[in-house]
Amino acid sequence: MNAPAQWNTEASDGGTVFDSTALGTFGAHYPEHPHQLRHALDRHPLLEIEALAALAEQLTPASVEYNRGDLPIGVDGKPGTTGLSIGETIRCIAASNSWAVLKNVEGVPAYNALLKGLLSELSGEISATTGEILMPQAYIFISSPNAITPYHFDPEHNILLQVRGSKTMTQFPAGDTRFAPDQSHEAYHTGGPRELRWENRFQRHGKAFHLGAGDAVYVPVMAPHYVRNGQESSVSLSVTWRSEWSYAEKDARAFNYILRQFGHTPKAPSRWPAHNRGKAFAFRVLRKLRLTGLT
Repeated sequence: MNAPAQWNTEASDGGTVFDSTALGTFGAHYPEHPHQLRHALDRHPLLEIEALAALAEQLTPASVEYNRGDLPIGVDGKPGTTGLSIGETIRCIAASNSWAVLKNVEGVPAYNALLKGLLSELSGEISATTGEILMPQAYIFISSPNAITPYHFDPEHNILLQVRGSKTMTQFPAGDTRFAPDQSHEAYHTGGPRELRWENRFQRHGKAFHLGAGDAVYVPVMAPHYVRNGQESSVSLSVTWRSEWSYAEKDARAFNYILRQFGHTPKAPSRWPAHNRGKAFAFRVLRKLRLTGLT
């Protein structure tokens, strides 16, 4: 899917997406502290409903996930679909009672340019702290009114930009075992689900970020969170990237999984700025030798 020539990677007024205030806020909080930003990526042609429906119909099944929107905060496994096609789901999102995500849209040239344009604005702050930007990816979320994205975590550094409608993301401290036990991290990094067990008592510890069009929120690596959509249908763009630190945390968790299989109770990897190089290196050696026992 190629974008018409007049579509660009900048804000709708032709300027940058993040102003100096937003960049300063991001630089002061990245990578460990969630925070809210303002952006100028509203009503971008690539993010209009019809463009997204057409994009979804061209993506491979592996790049599309959609299900019912009337879900609880905590779910056990992947929820079911509504029976609609992905194109119907998006075009009728105001009434389809659905939640949909288009994954890895950077594989489409126009969306890849959009992703690169956004990250180029942030690259100075990112590289100064966590080094080279690795594996940049983009995801687009389309949600019906009041839809829930259940409680989960993600392995990437992530900025969610709200483009249309509103939603509230509630985040919980990354690395805090009250909200995601070490075993949940280890399971995820060895092929398990990203969905987490929810308990109502968690709620009082969460930090709610209320997002309208033009708002963005940063989500630290593996910070548990859930999202509740507002009273209108919603479109948001998630810009993600990895760092050597995030990969080391991942591999250290996988090494701990192996240790736990042998009856050990391993110490959890440390959060930034610790690098977890020892366990990460050990796991990488075992993986190279095909001795991890993992597929």
